[in-house]
Amino acid sequence: MSDVHDWNARIIDEFRANGGRVGGQFEGAPLLLLHTTGARSGAERVNPMMYLDLDGHRYVFASKAGADTHPDWYHNVVARPEVTVEAGDETYPAVAVVVTGPDRDRVYAEQASRYPGFAEYAAKTTRVIPVVELQRLG
Repeated sequence: MSDVHDWNARIIDEFRANGGRVGGQFEGAPLLLLHTTGARSGAERVNPMMYLDLDGHRYVFASKAGADTHPDWYHNVVARPEVTVEAGDETYPAVAVVVTGPDRDRVYAEQASRYPGFAEYAAKTTRVIPVVELQRLG
């Protein structure tokens, strides 16, 4: 298992053991677990990530810490937008919808104002970091 997978596994275990709360760099941050289906493999993937609740909508950000390529989970949700979200002690089905244009810019700017690391990620890359809305089903 790679270091990233080991790191994710530790965060996921801590998240589930503590009702969605974790320590370390994510302590106090809004964190969820996003379950996606591999675009090619069809295998379930689970990724911890920060989210933003804004105006009754929930968003996640394909920042990959400012890398020049999109994270794997983003490719998965574009190919297969049906996802499952774990937030706190709640798990629910959702559809991942990529947000574009002025709406994307507004939501990303809000996240960057609350968590300056997201402004740093955007400054590190030439790509536009995708914003994905998680629309709850049912």
